[in-house]
Amino acid sequence: MTKIAIFASGSGSNFQAIVEAVNTGNVHASIEMLVCDQPEAYCVTRAKELGVPSLTFRPKDYSSKTAYEEDVLSALRERSVEWIILAGYMRLIGPVLLESYPNRILNIHPSLLPAFPGKDAVGQAMAAGVKVSGVTIHYVDAGMDTGPIIAQEAIMIEDGDDAARVHEKIQQVEHRLYPAIIEKVCN
Repeated sequence: MTKIAIFASGSGSNFQAIVEAVNTGNVHASIEMLVCDQPEAYCVTRAKELGVPSLTFRPKDYSSKTAYEEDVLSALRERSVEWIILAGYMRLIGPVLLESYPNRILNIHPSLLPAFPGKDAVGQAMAAGVKVSGVTIHYVDAGMDTGPIIAQEAIMIEDGDDAARVHEKIQQVEHRLYPAIIEKVCN
């Protein structure tokens, strides 16, 4: 069974969707741990409630990004993690992890890349007045949301939709699409 680690920084709704997909047999993987760079984030609470071990690291406690990633890599190797799944992890992955997991790091992004990369993609889409946005799942490279695209699915932004409604529509797609792509790519 494929061993994965999920990286998250926030509430962890995609983390929970992946755990539930594993628990129902829709994703054939073993979730070895949650890695979180924000120890107070709600995803850590979710991990505890779902029985998933979590490791929290504060990058600012390290002398460099390399030192931080070497510590994370050590924890991943201890558990023989084969794939890294980013699920709302708000940090660029650096050379230590990229070189150790070539083409084995996935990310989900709340826009149809290359449109609206980086933070607050929903806010960017709303400010641009687009009528279509969506979800992109891609391999991670050294850039910000620039890796090869694996899958995309659009959502319509309707008159009267606010950012909260658009975010809700995107999460509905994310929670279904990401586990399906993880199953397909990692197995």
